[in-house]
Amino acid sequence: MANKVKEIWKSGKAVVNAWLAIPSGFSAEMIAQCGFDSVTVDMQHGVQDYLSMVQCFQAMDKHPITPMVRVPWNEPGIIGKVLDGGAYGVICPMVNTPQEARNLVSYSKYPPKGVRSNGPIRAGMYGTAGSYQKTANDEIVLLPMMETRTAVENMEAILDVEGIDGVYIGPSDLGFSYGLEPKLDRSEPEILAIYEKIIKECGKRGLNPGIHCSGAEGAARAINMGFKLVTLSNEVGLMTTYAKMQVNATRKDSGGKA
Repeated sequence: MANKVKEIWKSGKAVVNAWLAIPSGFSAEMIAQCGFDSVTVDMQHGVQDYLSMVQCFQAMDKHPITPMVRVPWNEPGIIGKVLDGGAYGVICPMVNTPQEARNLVSYSKYPPKGVRSNGPIRAGMYGTAGSYQKTANDEIVLLPMMETRTAVENMEAILDVEGIDGVYIGPSDLGFSYGLEPKLDRSEPEILAIYEKIIKECGKRGLNPGIHCSGAEGAARAINMGFKLVTLSNEVGLMTTYAKMQVNATRKDSGGKA
C-alpha cells in the first residue's frame, strides 16, 4: 500500500484535503472526483458512523485520493476499526499531552511498534495477501489534533513523539480555548504566533502541520505560511455556500421578480 499523502509531502508540496460530514456514498463519490489529494470522513462532529465511513470509502475507491478519518476520540477500539475499514490516515481530536500522542501511535501500529490487533478485514484488500501488515506501520498517516491551550503548552513534547507525521490544527477549538470566538480562518496575532511556532517546530523535526480552513482563500494563505495539509471546509459548507450564492444571484438579477 502506497500513501499518496506521504508521496506529496516527500515531493515538497502541500496536500489539499476534503472533509465529509454527510453519511452518503454518493456525495463522497462526487467529492472524490473533484481533484482533492485526500478525503477525510469526519466521525467526530459529522453525522457519519462506521458503516457510512465504509460506504464512503467504497464509493471513493476508484479515484486517486487517500481515504482518511477523523475519529471521535483517542480510543483503541475505534482507531483500530477505522484502520481495518481502510483508512490510510487518522486525525485524532483533543490530543493534549505527549502520553496521549504516544497512545495514538500505539493504538494505530502493529507490534512491535504498537498494540493494534491484526484483522484488516477490508484494508487488507489494498495489498496482496499478507502484504498490508508489512507496510501499514510506515504508510498510515497519524495526525494528532493540536487545538487547546494545554496542547500548545506541550507542543514540543508532543512533536517529539515518535510515530506521528505531524499535527492537525483545529482553529475553532484552539481559539475557543483562548477565550476567542470559535471560527476557522483566524487573524488574531496571538493565534498566528502559535501557528508560526507550530510550523517552525514541525520543520525542525521533518513533520507536516495541517489545518482546517473555511475555503480556498484561507487554505492558500495557510500553505504560504508553511502548512503542509489544508482542508477546504467540508462538503456541507461547500454545498451551502455555493447554493446561497446562486439563490442570492438569482434574486438580485431577476429584477425583484423572485
